[in-house]
Amino acid sequence: MKIRHISSLIGSLIAMSISSCSSSTSNTVTVKPNTTLLVSAAASLKESLLEIKPLFEQSQKNVSVNHNFGASGSLEQQIENGAPADVFVSAGKRQMDALQKKELIITNTNRNLLTNTLVLIVPKNSTSSITKFEQLASSNIKKIAVGEPKSVPVGQYTEEVFKNLKISQQVQPKLVLGNNVRNVLSVVESGNVDAGIVYSTDAQVSNQVKIAAVAPENLHSPIVYPIAVLKNSKNSQAAIDYEQFLASDAASNIFKKHGFVIAK
Repeated sequence: MKIRHISSLIGSLIAMSISSCSSSTSNTVTVKPNTTLLVSAAASLKESLLEIKPLFEQSQKNVSVNHNFGASGSLEQQIENGAPADVFVSAGKRQMDALQKKELIITNTNRNLLTNTLVLIVPKNSTSSITKFEQLASSNIKKIAVGEPKSVPVGQYTEEVFKNLKISQQVQPKLVLGNNVRNVLSVVESGNVDAGIVYSTDAQVSNQVKIAAVAPENLHSPIVYPIAVLKNSKNSQAAIDYEQFLASDAASNIFKKHGFVIAK
C-alpha cells in the first residue's frame, strides 16, 4: 500500500511539473497575429484617410489598415447585409443612426469626428455668372449634378437646400444624379453639366472646378462625420485604437489640411 501510495504521489508531481512547463512555454511563445482593419468610409474622406494610414500603422505593431470608400448609404447597406468591416465613418448622421438602431455598432464608440461645408461648383472654364443656389432655378442652368438623395448624404443636404429655398420643382428636371460625392465632382469636371453641389473638401482636391457659392448653414442639417466601431469587428481593440488615433493631433492636422473642421 505504501509503495503504491508513493508511486501515485510521484506520478502526480510529475504531471503537475509537465503541466506547469507546458503553461509556461505556451505563454512565452504566444505571438499576437498580424491584424488588418477594414475601414468603411465616406468617399470624401479618401485623401485624408490614405494620408493618415501610414502614420497609424507606424504607431501600432502588427496592425494594418484597408479602406472601403463609397457613398455612406451604400456602405450602411453593406454593413446591414453582413459585409465585414471594423470601423464605419459616415458623411451623415442618418446612416450611423440607422446602424445604431439595429444594434450593429458599439454605442459608446459613436461620436462626431468632423464637419464640412456644402458648396456650389461649376467647371473651371465656365462663363456662368451664378453666385447663389437660388439661381439654379434659372432657365440658363440646364443640368445640375447632385448626389442621389436616397443613399448619398451630400444629396440629402442638397435636397434640404432646394426645399428650404422653395426651388425643388424648378430644379428637379435638371438633376443628374451621382452615386457618391466624387462621382458628382467628376461630372462637373467633365463639363457635361452647368453646375454641381459637393462638399468644400471635394472642390479643394480638383483644379478643374471652381466654387461659385457656399450654402448658408441654416438651409440644411449640420454636416457631420460620425465614426463608430462595429459590433461584428473581430479586432475591436485595434479598431478602438484606430478611432482614438483619428482624434490625435497628427490626424487632426491632416484633416484640417484637406479642409475639414474638427467636430467639437
